[in-house]
Amino acid sequence: MRHGRVWLVAGLLALLGGPARAEVVDAADYDAFWLWGGVGAQPALAHARTLYVLQGQISAPRGAASAPARLHAQGIAIPRLKGAEVWVVYRAHSLRWSEDSYRTLLAQLKRWRRAGNSLRGVQIDFDARTRYLAEYVAFLRDFRQRLPVDYRLSITGLLDWSSNAEAATINQLKGVVDEVVVQTYQGRQTIPNYADYLPRVARLQLPFRIGLAQYGRWQAPDYLARSPWFRGYVVFLQNP
Repeated sequence: MRHGRVWLVAGLLALLGGPARAEVVDAADYDAFWLWGGVGAQPALAHARTLYVLQGQISAPRGAASAPARLHAQGIAIPRLKGAEVWVVYRAHSLRWSEDSYRTLLAQLKRWRRAGNSLRGVQIDFDARTRYLAEYVAFLRDFRQRLPVDYRLSITGLLDWSSNAEAATINQLKGVVDEVVVQTYQGRQTIPNYADYLPRVARLQLPFRIGLAQYGRWQAPDYLARSPWFRGYVVFLQNP
């Protein structure tokens, strides 16, 4: 009889979606978004408080991987975004930037402000593997020195940093970056076992947000919001 009760409870939980059912990420429930080129306008943008807008990609020339990486303009043309705080995003495939790349980036920041935007700062989107994290920290220190003092610095982070990186290395980001947005997706799909990493993500000792993929699956754990460093969510917008 006892085994019958166990199976009955298990069956009910399965029907109900388990004790904590993941739901589809609906952009209407959030107010911070990544906006990449080619993504159509969505109603959620009307109430956006924070936008992370792609403006360039930094990569080495084809066939010359050892050459300094150069900035290639990407994303939407510079609009005037009323009511939203803006972070300009650069997708980096290399940490060996040319001096011309830095000059182009700083010139773009000036144009965004001249257009009347409330420009908060720059976000670097770089998939730094755990074993290269120390090198990335060194790059960010140098980048911070080049950035005007009235701009803030944000980076994206990988889920496995929280499990595989040395705590001392992560702590070196304090005072260098103003926030880390930890991505729970890869490509455009939610990482299936993202929940396995979240307890350690919640113990980060610097400001962090959680990045979600629109139309992906997400279940917010209660302990995440209790972290004094948690700053909310950013949704990566996609076309339907």
